[in-house]
Amino acid sequence: MKKLNAVTLALLLGAGIVGITPGAAQAAGRDGVCDAGEFCLYYNSDQEGSVSDFTGSIPDYGATQPSCYEFKGAGNGKGDCVKNDAASAWNRTSDPVAVYYNSDYGGARQGIAAGAKVNLNSDLKNENASHRFNDTSTGKENLSHGLYNLSGGTITCGFDGYVNTPGRHEGIDIARGIGSPVRALVAGTVINIVRGANGGDGLSTIAVYNATYDRTVIYLHSAPLSGLSEGDTVARDQQIGTEAWRGISSGSSAHTHVEVRVGRRELAAKSVNDPTLDNPNPTSFWNARGYNVR
Repeated sequence: MKKLNAVTLALLLGAGIVGITPGAAQAAGRDGVCDAGEFCLYYNSDQEGSVSDFTGSIPDYGATQPSCYEFKGAGNGKGDCVKNDAASAWNRTSDPVAVYYNSDYGGARQGIAAGAKVNLNSDLKNENASHRFNDTSTGKENLSHGLYNLSGGTITCGFDGYVNTPGRHEGIDIARGIGSPVRALVAGTVINIVRGANGGDGLSTIAVYNATYDRTVIYLHSAPLSGLSEGDTVARDQQIGTEAWRGISSGSSAHTHVEVRVGRRELAAKSVNDPTLDNPNPTSFWNARGYNVR
């Protein structure tokens, strides 16, 4: 079959003889269609009316045109700002999403499970200003998501209290993939950096001390950012490194070891051939900081 020129193709399309199906990349995005992998808010209850589809967390929907997030699909409410106007939702992502009454993830909230279609409850129906991915109904963010602030990671080894792991594990190992951005889970001052190198003999360390909590959070195996220096003050969610395999024998086992130590401590606790548990269970600390340990 000979190639069609632009004029011929346009005529055939207009006549309905030739159809073009968009690829996945074309179909996805904020187009007023609730695609797989998106979180969608609807103007009416029971997933009716115009839809606004999202691919990530939004801390503030905005209140006025033309800068607000709007309902984009066909139906009631099309073109209206989403803020304080959504009545139902469909979570087509693989993680929980929470809708909040206030901007910046504040106030009353409603957790929506992966895959769920729901009507917003009486606190949130037509009273909504933000939503956050990978956020449960408790309002806590999963620790594995907070570390990378992308699609989250996987806890591959938890704090074992010297009970289950032969390696005497005093931290939490979280993996997402080499090159993933590693972020500070709490604010603080960088008190030690060991840059290391990929491989079993190149252990890296980033130690961030928070005086308010009198705790040091230590990140092992990640590659510290080149611009990060001892004495720097870092904010929660600020990128401090990238996932690597520094101090690990194989890149296939790349992960970030996150360890909470009492007081100002520059290095992680000894774990190999060590009979003494130095660190307390960190679960209550992370819960108090707004994280689920998962």
